[in-house]
Parts: sequence; C-alpha cells; structure tokens
Amino acid sequence: MVTEQHAEQRKPLYGIFTDIPPHYDLINTLITWNMDKRWRRLAARACLAAGPRNFLDLCCGTGDLAIEVARLASPEVEITGLDYSQPMLDIATEKAGRLAGKRKIRFFQGVAASMPFPDGCFDSIGISFAFRNLTYKNPLAGKHLAEILRVLKKGGQCVIAESSQPDNNIIRGLYHFYMRSYVSSLGTWLSGNKPAYRYLAESASRYYKPAELKNLLLASGFSEVSYRPLFFGVAGIYTAVK
Repeated sequence: MVTEQHAEQRKPLYGIFTDIPPHYDLINTLITWNMDKRWRRLAARACLAAGPRNFLDLCCGTGDLAIEVARLASPEVEITGLDYSQPMLDIATEKAGRLAGKRKIRFFQGVAASMPFPDGCFDSIGISFAFRNLTYKNPLAGKHLAEILRVLKKGGQCVIAESSQPDNNIIRGLYHFYMRSYVSSLGTWLSGNKPAYRYLAESASRYYKPAELKNLLLASGFSEVSYRPLFFGVAGIYTAVK
C-alpha cells in the first residue's frame, strides 16, 4: 500500500494513472496501430535473453510485460510486477489470472523511488513505456535510477521499451504531429482525461534522443547500454547492464 510518507513520491503523475485504467489497454492498441504488442514481445525476449531467475516488471501498469514474460519464460523464473496505481494492478491481477497453467505473478503496490525489495534481488528488470514517466521533467528521476540499480544484481539487465526521437527530420516532425493531434485527441475522447493524453503527447514529443538517454543511463551507474530502434525510431528498446 502507498502510505502517506510516500505522498511526495506520487507527484507529478499520480492522479493521471489512477484515473485512466478502464480504457488504458484499448487506447494503447489504437494509438500504436497494435504495434505495442510486438514491441512488448521483443522487450520480453530481451528481458529473458540472459537467462534470469528473478524478473521485475517495474511500473507494470496493467501487467502486459509481466504476462508476456510469463508466457515466454521457463517455469522456474519468478515474475514480479510493481506499480503505484491500484486500479492498474487490479486489471493486471485479473489478466494474469487467465494465464494458461495459472502461472503465478506477484503484484505489489509501491513507488519506484522506494521499492519494497532488498538490494540486488532481481537479475532482470523491464520497463515498458513507463521510463519516460520516471525521468521526463520528474524531480525524482535520480531516485528512480538509483533504486533500479539498487534492486538489480551486478551483471543484471534493465530493459527499457520507450518512445524515442527518429533521426530523420521529416519522420520526426510527422511523429510529433501525430502525437499532438491524433493521440492526444483520441486518448482524451476515449478516456475523458485530457491532461493524461496531453502529457503523453508532449512528453513523447520532447523526450530524450537515443544518445541522450544512453548517456543518462551511463551517468547513473550502468556499465553499458545498447539500443534497438523500432518503427523508424519512434520507439526503441534499450538494454542497460549493471
């Protein structure tokens, strides 16, 4: 449970992601033209590439990355999800309950700046289109990065699937227009939450370029970072090693 002592760690996005869960999955599918499923599957494979035993889906939302990892992983891999939005976690728990074989996924409510896990307890951490929320104009960005490193084992991997900035100026301009017009309007119409999808459009349009995000991860303490662009660079998968 998120207690009062963590109230300051809820800002600036706490209300946004507790208000939109009923339409969250549908909107993600529509605004990415269903490509988010393929991107998440690629991220899940990257999370499992080094043969982890303990995996954390950080800022798991409605649980799609954790569930995709559960589908692909061997039975001995322990899978955990963490998010501060209880409505999101309720949906994640319901979806995970429909997994074939009733594969167990543990979901916890908590904040990324103060995770309820011991040091070095995960050898793989995945963050699916939520790392931007942890780092874009977020006063707790440093704490979030430090906590990720704290709970990750030495030699472990943090896999980040996130929006990015295409190198090509024309594609980048079209992408920004698409986010600020179609995505913002559609998300607002379906969810009724204008601030949430205005934030999504603006943060995605202004977020780091791949080289900038790589430098941020290296400066925070990761030893190496690789990047794989997706769909002309509008998104990408980063793999950062502790």
